Amino acid sequence: MNNNQFFYLGEDLGMGANKLYGAPGGLQVLSQVATNGSQHLVNTIGLRQRQRPLEIKTEHGSFYIGEGAHDYGRPVENLDFDRLTGAPEMRALLYGSLTRYQMAYGPLRIPIVMMVGLPLQMMSGDAAKEFTNQVRTWLKGTHTWLADGQPQQVEIAEVKINPQPVGALFDHVLDESGNFIPERAGLLKQEVGILSVGFNTLELLVVRDRAPVERFTAGQTVGVRRLLELLNPGGSYSLGELDTQLRAGHLDIAAALPVWAREVNGEIEKRWGAAFKRFARVIVVGGGALLLKDNLTRQFNGKALVADDPVLSISRGLYKLLLMKKK
Repeated sequence: MNNNQFFYLGEDLGMGANKLYGAPGGLQVLSQVATNGSQHLVNTIGLRQRQRPLEIKTEHGSFYIGEGAHDYGRPVENLDFDRLTGAPEMRALLYGSLTRYQMAYGPLRIPIVMMVGLPLQMMSGDAAKEFTNQVRTWLKGTHTWLADGQPQQVEIAEVKINPQPVGALFDHVLDESGNFIPERAGLLKQEVGILSVGFNTLELLVVRDRAPVERFTAGQTVGVRRLLELLNPGGSYSLGELDTQLRAGHLDIAAALPVWAREVNGEIEKRWGAAFKRFARVIVVGGGALLLKDNLTRQFNGKALVADDPVLSISRGLYKLLLMKKK
């Protein structure tokens, strides 16, 4: 099999944003999906005209995806892990993300080999094998859809699956060619903590000598969504609407942030306690890392290292891992 016949792509199926990373670069598309009600205002006078989100049509219907989608249709906001096994809104989000990727970097004309990052909770317990099989089944194959009325098609030839924090580890120790960074390669022989503060989950993984230490590994649903829930006690807004405001800097989080930070710290304490003192390093990734950077740095007494791009770190690391494996 000729490796040059394939396009290698890291895919982080995040609940807050879908992240893709390949040789040309990476991007994120907010995980906002809304059914298209086709109710559009035209010729408004005195109001600013906004560009509608990308419209994706599949066999399951018509959806808006990405930033602002919840302003244009009925929000589809299911944060259950079953969503990642091929729900209609997840398919629309993937297709929208692949469309945006091709708009940014050019057509994907050759088959894709994809490394997918899944939440730790989907890859542990009795249902883990079923979850991974379902994700692999729906992703693999030829996909067709319409993006703003234009036909699109890609082929995903192979799907590999890893826990999301694994991507963060290999993003740190590998370069863009999938080779070990000499001064960092030794970390794989030590004990390293990986902390991912995502939209839906807080995930903790400890790796020693390239193997997970299961007693230090856990996932809890206290990600950024918990901060947004504290700001939305009456449920007046969708989480997607609040996430958009948060990213734009339009939310006053001064009172809620310390409360959420204590919840996150508490979950870390339950699983790691004082054991983090023996870790060589704690690698911190995820969108929540940007909000809790100072807090986590203090908690880990200087051992914490926030990735240079904590949002794309997982997908970038999964891409690098693909490159390493093909050598």
